[in-house]
Amino acid sequence: MTRRRVTLADVARAAGVSRTTASLVLSDRGTELRISEASQQRVRQVASELGYRPNILSADLRRGSSRTIGFISDTIATSQLAGDMIKGALDHAHREGYLLFIGETEGDLAEEERLIQTMLDRQVDAVVIASMFTRERPIPEGVRGRSVVLLNALPDEAGAVTAIIPDEYDAGRRAAELLLSAGHTRIHLLGAGPARDEVPPQTVAGRERLAGILDALAEAGIAPASGRVCKVWLPEDGWKATADLIATGARGEAIITFNDRLAFGAYQALQEAGLRVPEDFSLVSFDDHQLAGWLHPGLTTFAIPHYELGRRAIQFLLDGEDDAVATVASVERIAMPLRARGSVGTVGTAAAVSVDVTPAERPRSPRDARPVSVRASRGTAGT
Repeated sequence: MTRRRVTLADVARAAGVSRTTASLVLSDRGTELRISEASQQRVRQVASELGYRPNILSADLRRGSSRTIGFISDTIATSQLAGDMIKGALDHAHREGYLLFIGETEGDLAEEERLIQTMLDRQVDAVVIASMFTRERPIPEGVRGRSVVLLNALPDEAGAVTAIIPDEYDAGRRAAELLLSAGHTRIHLLGAGPARDEVPPQTVAGRERLAGILDALAEAGIAPASGRVCKVWLPEDGWKATADLIATGARGEAIITFNDRLAFGAYQALQEAGLRVPEDFSLVSFDDHQLAGWLHPGLTTFAIPHYELGRRAIQFLLDGEDDAVATVASVERIAMPLRARGSVGTVGTAAAVSVDVTPAERPRSPRDARPVSVRASRGTAGT
């Protein structure tokens, strides 16, 4: 049988004082309002013996806050790749004394609306709407006019709400600049390009990465050596595109793959052709998949800052908690850190570009990892 919750009235009755006196004592205002020390000690002792716990939610609601935030995602909660996004949100919420209510929709819009209403019924102070893949999406009707932020997604109507996403454009620029600084002038694109409009549909990451790459190359007076659009970005697609590139006779050049799964396929195709990374081809990619450091040599890639994205979403909402609704919607982009490993070589030498790698980026075993082809469930292109 469930034990009944001990109330403030129970404490007051057992201590032989009024409910008001018990409340003042347990909120540390007894001395201020001249309640005798003996009465205060008796109230505290009884509260401890009865196992009294104050109703934090009721107290917070009287102050106009539940100190809770709703976090609704499509598949992030069960995704190994993006688990750090929730961890970042949880850590910052906990640090600020807030609880996170987490729900997952699996892409079902009806379930999303149900979760939103359920969380609003529980008086959450704000809502995070998160996406596994960076994409454009409509604003749910249930959160319009409320404190809300899109995480790893853009609103399909400008200025609707604030969005926090990875800085894919900057990462694209830096990927191209990294290869240019290593002396590469023939750079092939796998996944999108070479024209700006040659991007798989509904992939914000692909569009922005390609724009950054093309702008950096144009500033250097260089056009992409080739581009191969892949409708989906899985290892087998990277393998096919790279095998096609190898068949042209290209050697000693560079490849930018639009995500790490494409790079896994590229590694496999190069190995099967008897070619080596970075001696025959340099590779740069995006995402920092958990297997990127296990390839041999390790894959140089720009990491999606999952933890920082989640942390910043909660920080943004709490920074604006004095306003019922953010007055100025914007897009905030979080830098994607470079994980420099061994897949970029300097033109004219056999040496990889030397960059210090932290222990966290090294394989966890001294055994060299072999190139692998990673299988993933088929879907649209994305990170």
